[in-house]
Amino acid sequence: MKKEAPVFTGTLRKHMITVPEVIQEVSGINIFGKLIKSLVFTTDVAIVRNINANAVMAIYPFTPQPAISHAIIAAAEMPVFCGVGGGTTKGKRVINLARDAEFQGATGVVVNAPTPDETIYRLNEVVDIPIVVTVVSELTDIQARLDAGASILNVSGAAKTPAIVAAIREKFPDVPIIATGGSTEESIRKTIDAGANAITYTPPTSAQLFREMMVRYRLDCEAEHKEVHGKHDV
Repeated sequence: MKKEAPVFTGTLRKHMITVPEVIQEVSGINIFGKLIKSLVFTTDVAIVRNINANAVMAIYPFTPQPAISHAIIAAAEMPVFCGVGGGTTKGKRVINLARDAEFQGATGVVVNAPTPDETIYRLNEVVDIPIVVTVVSELTDIQARLDAGASILNVSGAAKTPAIVAAIREKFPDVPIIATGGSTEESIRKTIDAGANAITYTPPTSAQLFREMMVRYRLDCEAEHKEVHGKHDV
């Protein structure tokens, strides 16, 4: 008989974000002895410290900066995959950023879709952690990416993600695939069924979470006010 795992949330951390349960259906990717099924897509260290994802996908729409990677790695209690460019940021700078990320403790480095195969090849010579290559189209030459040294594919094709994953999986049944799952259980399940090994989850922002918290605080305050004045009126 399968036993349920005991759960402890504490008092102050019971409001942490939980990734959708459906993600547990993926096979996961075993990296350095840790099975990774869910990755949170964020650079917000407050969210990194308060979510139950297995890993962090720390990529952002600016030139990668070591100070940002260092802060996230220092704050995280789980493996971190650091973006090191490959699009706007090119060449030797990508190599240096990847080397720095590995030295700081990153579990893997992520390069953008436009990254040349030559850069991936050079990265493979420099770092001893997984090189995660982003794929945004079914037209990508996957074999060339793998030949250059890609360890894991990161499929991010918006609504087309399940179709891209399925097309890759048909030709490359064993390649490790991380994929964005969308915002609903239905979209996540489609991506899993297409063959993804791990799912990237985009959490609500701190602003959204704080907005919900403030609504609760106001309602509690109003209820308390009514209770106090109601007693005085008796």
